[in-house]
Amino acid sequence: MIRQWLIIDLTVFLCVMLLTGIIIPRILLIAFQKKLFDNNDPRKIHSSSVPRLGGIAFFPSIILAIFLLIGFIGLSRNEELFRYVNGNLVPICFIVSAAILLYLTGIADDLIGIRYRAKFVMQTISAALLVTGGITFENMHGLLGVYAMPDVTSILFSILLIMFIINAMNLIDGIDGLASGLSAIACAFYAYVFFQSGQYLFSAIAAATLGTLVSFFYYNVFGNEKKHKKIFMGDTGALTIGMFLSVFSISISQIHSANQTINPAVIAFSPLLIPGFDVVRVFFRRLRSHKSPFMPDKSHIHHKLLALGLHQRTAMITILLCSVLLTLINSILSWVVDINILFFGDLALWIVANMILTHAIHIREKLIGERLYD
Repeated sequence: MIRQWLIIDLTVFLCVMLLTGIIIPRILLIAFQKKLFDNNDPRKIHSSSVPRLGGIAFFPSIILAIFLLIGFIGLSRNEELFRYVNGNLVPICFIVSAAILLYLTGIADDLIGIRYRAKFVMQTISAALLVTGGITFENMHGLLGVYAMPDVTSILFSILLIMFIINAMNLIDGIDGLASGLSAIACAFYAYVFFQSGQYLFSAIAAATLGTLVSFFYYNVFGNEKKHKKIFMGDTGALTIGMFLSVFSISISQIHSANQTINPAVIAFSPLLIPGFDVVRVFFRRLRSHKSPFMPDKSHIHHKLLALGLHQRTAMITILLCSVLLTLINSILSWVVDINILFFGDLALWIVANMILTHAIHIREKLIGERLYD
């Protein structure tokens, strides 16, 4: 069964990557024919017209691959595979339902724009659907001294956590390849963890999500704006991918093993630390500046790296490498280090890194000002 699922994961990954690669050029063609572009404003990095409808390809590609997988397993008459898939149909149905709501919300926002309150309502409903389907964060695994939580607390906290992850991925989408790169790293990591833990269907879904992100990453990072080959994921993509990442992380936090030596919470959330920490920092920074925490600005971590003079791609690669290193180091240290020490160590590292960046930006701005004055 392990060999069968490995072949299934690779097949799903390749099929979704190919399908997304076929759909995105068609989206680009329609976007330029109908003039459906991302609106330029002072906080945008790009000055030219680029469509932001890349996320439209995500959900159909992933769902098509997963439903075809389930269908072919049913036709194969492999009783072992069929029993396993059948036992996971309930959460899959709720995951698909929640994804449909967010997908439609994202399309509406990308095409005509909707208020953030309306988006929050749809996110809350989607999160409630996921919780109803069993995607709940039930155990803190020792973080802040908390282990198992009461049912009501678990449900409310899970809804807030799902919404937090969705918005964190949405807000980190500020430069080419950043949101898709961070998400791809997380999906590759989650696919491996699910596979090693025997959660093969979720491993296949993570592989499918990775496949669509790889194709999009190519067009987003290497696409030529002048040749109309570049595209953004928009809210459609960010909301959809954020939802899948919340499902993966919470599901991994539920994994229990008799010989478990790695803290599940560390494995579950390490790939999401950078977007998570960033959205919290930006949220409180805006409140401190007496600004709406929901209004966009240029205070995210990638904006700081750009303010230092780094090129977009250099800033993106820097953040992706930091995410990989943070995930690997946390995973290794979780064998021997308490989860609270790891968490507060990561938090302290994040705070110090931001202080250093802010100081370096001030020095750079001062030097530039002096040169202009001279």
